[in-house]
Amino acid sequence: MRRARAALARAVAEVSGQALGPYQSAVVRIGFAGTWLFFLLREFPHRAELYGPDGPWSQELAQRLLDSNGAFTVLTWSGSALWFETVYAVAVLASAGLLLGWRTRATSVVFMIGVLSLQNRSVFMGDGGDNVIHLVAIYLVLTRCAQVWSLDARRARRRGSATAGAAGPVLWGTLGAVFAYGAATGRFGPGWLAAFAAVWVACGLWWLVDRHEPEGEGRAALDVLANLLHNAGMLVIMAEVCLIYATAGWYKIQGSRWQDGTALYYPLGLDYFTPWPGLSALLAGSGTLVMLLSYGTVAVQVAFPFTLFNRRIKNVLLVLMMAEHAGIAVLLGLPFFSLAMIAADAVFLPTAFLVWLGARAAALRVAAPRVAAPRALRRPERSPAEPSPAPPPPETGLRPDPALERGTG
Repeated sequence: MRRARAALARAVAEVSGQALGPYQSAVVRIGFAGTWLFFLLREFPHRAELYGPDGPWSQELAQRLLDSNGAFTVLTWSGSALWFETVYAVAVLASAGLLLGWRTRATSVVFMIGVLSLQNRSVFMGDGGDNVIHLVAIYLVLTRCAQVWSLDARRARRRGSATAGAAGPVLWGTLGAVFAYGAATGRFGPGWLAAFAAVWVACGLWWLVDRHEPEGEGRAALDVLANLLHNAGMLVIMAEVCLIYATAGWYKIQGSRWQDGTALYYPLGLDYFTPWPGLSALLAGSGTLVMLLSYGTVAVQVAFPFTLFNRRIKNVLLVLMMAEHAGIAVLLGLPFFSLAMIAADAVFLPTAFLVWLGARAAALRVAAPRVAAPRALRRPERSPAEPSPAPPPPETGLRPDPALERGTG
């Protein structure tokens, strides 16, 4: 009994004392923000037909559906083209800000609003990848996904706090004004109003405590709460990925389409799913390849949730699933669905690999050749008689990383 209590106490201390998986959460943030940003830019010429006033799904139909299912979108607040263009532009900027990790807590809220607003405005325009983005956009608000590989982490290292500067209060003040307008005009349902109010008050309290009592007990209590929410959000993302693969795999087993290979064979002959007709015909012409891909897909999806307790097998299946989605992007012409699923799979990537990947990226960035400055901006050359300046003394010791010690969430 005593050992069980000690183990429980250690588990509680670990879950509440730190935000677990900082590199995994950063990869998920970058992956989903980049996927949604690329999608918005790719569909920019067709935005009005997909989600705007020129689409077949009219404003009245969208409002009737929202009244029945309680979903949220700001696009029904006004039917004007100016309002739609503003929301679309803000969604693009929020995706870029979240991708870079700039004011991540505020941009994650705006990113979620942009995703929900566009997807709930025209519910028949999405696919499975959009559903994953829809859910993860909500979970990212709970996570501290900017501890590494973000502009917030860099600001915390240089200025001692990720909340430094005036951009944060301006963003949250603007969001507060929008929320106040929506609440005053009855645009929010009770659940969404309570959720947005809780986020706004909590983030405002965090900013005040971080500015005035960065080492006090209030900040420590907020850190514990933020860690718990972060770890819960990461756990939900992991459970969602396992649920997606488990249900997909067991559903495939129930029918004969995947047993005889027709579920893969027939899409390879459809014009809509053949961006490379020659490659699709080559694959469809080999019964052995179709059989191996069909049975391999089912086996990997069914087995993956059961391999999480074996690191080596899990990593092998993780590589296979990412390769499978890359193949879907190339063979079936579904790049955004594949990018969304690969970003979701990244939550299971090992920390050692992500640290190595970050170190390699940093080394390549340092080794990249720098562009020569214009001659007018160059420092004047010293004459041979002028003595060279003394080199700076070497640094001793290692400086702590405030971004990881205090958090940038």
